[in-house]
Amino acid sequence: MTTTDASDLELIRKTVRELARKYDWDYWREKDKTHEYPWEFVKAFADGGWLGAMIPEEYGGIGLGLTEAGVMMQEIAGSGAGMSGGSAIHFYVFPPAPIVRHASEEMKQRVLPKIASGELLMAFGVTEPTAGVDTSRITTKATKVDGGWVINGQKVWITNAQNAHKILLLARTSPRTEDKPLAGMTLFYADMDRSKITIREIDKLGRAAIDSNELFIDGLEVADTDVVGEVDKGFYYLLDGLNPERTVVGLEGIGLGKAALDLASQYAKDRRVFDRPIGQNQAVAHPLADSWIRLEAAEMVAMNAARLFDENKACGPESAAAKFLGAEAGFEACDRALSTFGGYAYAKEYHVERLWREVRLLRNAPFSQEMVLNYVSSQVLKLPRAY
Repeated sequence: MTTTDASDLELIRKTVRELARKYDWDYWREKDKTHEYPWEFVKAFADGGWLGAMIPEEYGGIGLGLTEAGVMMQEIAGSGAGMSGGSAIHFYVFPPAPIVRHASEEMKQRVLPKIASGELLMAFGVTEPTAGVDTSRITTKATKVDGGWVINGQKVWITNAQNAHKILLLARTSPRTEDKPLAGMTLFYADMDRSKITIREIDKLGRAAIDSNELFIDGLEVADTDVVGEVDKGFYYLLDGLNPERTVVGLEGIGLGKAALDLASQYAKDRRVFDRPIGQNQAVAHPLADSWIRLEAAEMVAMNAARLFDENKACGPESAAAKFLGAEAGFEACDRALSTFGGYAYAKEYHVERLWREVRLLRNAPFSQEMVLNYVSSQVLKLPRAY
């Protein structure tokens, strides 16, 4: 991982912004309408080397830190791409973290260069319909056989499954125990074998260009060489990716909020009612100004969390706060933009309704605002746990 000074960070921001904005508002409106994966956008970032942002250089990446990757993702979300573009790139950058940190050297050499180049699209299979945020309760099971494992179970809300070549899959390899409920799970780098995995796409509110799916796994075979790290330690490997993901989700929310704020501010200057621009009215201007302040504050918290991570310092509460504030400030900015546009906000040609639909996801995922508050109240304030 490299460190980047302020001028280099600004160069990254400028370069990513220019690349992302080659794909305009109409491009993303059409992708949302047709539910078509944005392969052209992904290829542009692959050609620029950005898909391997946090993959070490020896495996084909550029070895940047979370600060730089976070800025990249903020600019993508803020370009008008929203979470359709954000998720398309996000899943090349962050799910590979357990492979980078814990896989065998053979697996790293085999897998990471293909992810960095965009040759390989990987899904990430953790969530289950009956477990929710209590990952210890997953029921997908891997049974040991000669030379490998056979996996059976179900996953839900799995991004990219329609097109993915591989899936990083969490399954139980030992029974759950009350004293160590999070032990006994293993990460597998598995083929997305459609003869063994039934995939059903979920029709959803937003981010329509990027598929979300239910998976039904029946007899999926995985070789011993495709176990990531050690058997039974898979959940602990996932923890390495939680703080970066939370920080970046916050920054993506901030990017979305700033994009909506730009649209609303321009509309408030151009739209005239009663012979004056509507932005002259404080009832319009003040909410937008308030959102600018909140987005700036949320960005400072998120960048501090990224800095702590890059310095190998504890950053759990800061990352949780970054996710919370970015999701809240981003949604509020999009909601206020919706109000600024009035009735025209409902017209897809003005684009703001798509940002509003997409940013709402971030209050729920990757973990809800209520779970952030549970974490901070118990881990930071040392209050009794509610669950």
